[in-house]
Amino acid sequence: MRKKESPGRADARPSGAMKANRRATAMAGVLVIVGMLAGLLSVVPVLEDPHYLDLLPAHEGQIILGAASQFIMIPACVGFALCLHPTLRRESEALSLGFLGFRFVAAAFHFVGVISLPLLLVLGEEFARAGAAGAPHLEAMGELLRTARDLVNHVALILALGLGDLLFFGILHRSRLVPRLLSCWGLAGVVSAMSASFLVLFGLAEVVAPLYLTMNAPLALQSLVLAVWLITRGFATR
Repeated sequence: MRKKESPGRADARPSGAMKANRRATAMAGVLVIVGMLAGLLSVVPVLEDPHYLDLLPAHEGQIILGAASQFIMIPACVGFALCLHPTLRRESEALSLGFLGFRFVAAAFHFVGVISLPLLLVLGEEFARAGAAGAPHLEAMGELLRTARDLVNHVALILALGLGDLLFFGILHRSRLVPRLLSCWGLAGVVSAMSASFLVLFGLAEVVAPLYLTMNAPLALQSLVLAVWLITRGFATR
C-alpha cells in the first residue's frame, strides 16, 4: 500500500515553485535597472562633436566606458527574457519563444554597437597621424562608421527590442500577470519608440533631438516602473 504524503510535504512543492518564481521576477527587475544604467553610461558624447575624429584619441576613456557599458547590456537584455521565460511559456509558448528570440537578435545588434567604438578609436588615431593629405578619406570612413553605429543602436536594435516587447506586453495584457495599466503603457511606449526609430531611419529626426528623446521617454519610464513592480511584487499568482 502506497504511503500517503503528509500535508506539509504536499504544500512544499508549490511553495518552492512560488519562491523560485519570485526570485526570477526580482532578478528580471534588477536586470532592467542594470540595463538602463549601462545604457546611460554607453552614451559617448564626443561622437556628437563636429570634430570628433580630432577629439577621439584624447577621449579614449570615454570610448572604452561606452563600449564596456554596452557590452553589459547584452547579458541584461537576454537575461531578462530568460528569467521570465518559464512563466511566460505557460501563458503562450509561441509568443514567449518569439520574445526570447527577438532578445537574442537585439543582443547581436548590441555586440555590433560594442565593436564599432574601438573601430572609431582606431580611426581617430589614424586621423591624427595622417595629416591633411589623408584627412578627407578618413573623415568619410568615420562618418560612415558613426552613421552605421547610430542606425544599429537607434533603428535596428530598437526595432528588434520593440517587436519582442510587443509580444511580451501582449502576454502580460492577456494573462494579467501585472496590472493592465502597466501592459497597456508598455504597448503604447513600444509603438512610440519604434515610431521614433522610423523617423531616424528616414532622416526625419536626429538621435539626440528632443523629438526622438521625447518619443522614447514613455517606454523608459514604464520600464523603470515595471522593474520596481517585478522586484517588489512579482507576477500575480493564480
